[in-house]
Amino acid sequence: PYEIYGRQYQVLPSAFGYQAEGVASWYGPNFHGRPTSNGEVFDMYLMTAAHKTLPIPCYVRVTALETGKQVVVRVNDRGPFVDDRIIDLSYAAATKLGIVEQGTATVQVEVVQPQAPDQNAPSLVLQVGAFSDAQRAQQLKTRLVALLTTPVYIEVQAQQDSTQLHRVKVGPIANADEAQRLQQLIVQQRLGMPIAVQPQ
Repeated sequence: PYEIYGRQYQVLPSAFGYQAEGVASWYGPNFHGRPTSNGEVFDMYLMTAAHKTLPIPCYVRVTALETGKQVVVRVNDRGPFVDDRIIDLSYAAATKLGIVEQGTATVQVEVVQPQAPDQNAPSLVLQVGAFSDAQRAQQLKTRLVALLTTPVYIEVQAQQDSTQLHRVKVGPIANADEAQRLQQLIVQQRLGMPIAVQPQ
């Protein structure tokens, strides 16, 4: 729970099944480069959004009811703190919906549950770091878990000199587009230079 402008807000215990209709607005240049509610740096050119009560992070599909245009955005911020608005979209998301000029639009917001990857399709993982120090690997894993909804794990490999290498990986990732999105997010947060590899 948190308080803004003297009003209390209670975060939903789960995003599952959430659906609502209301007014969407957007935010951009005035907030570009500033921290979001979960500690990420707001980038107006990424597909993100702010919501008052949905758990962070989660994904929602936003449909402009007048035009039928849709976007899927990642909720990583709180707001908009205006009574008649239910979601604040990044500039990029608002542009795709075609609402930048008018400023607001009536939309439907519904949570998108991540789909399990097709077991028959080749998947990808991102290797974000490799450490001889297990503690450093765990620290990176902890930061990634706080940032991502995709699983994060440490793969330990024995080396010829009897030491161990701790590889921090993210995945499985169903397709190259999602892998690229995760790469950009991780680099943006200065957590490493992730490399896409096929899981063994």
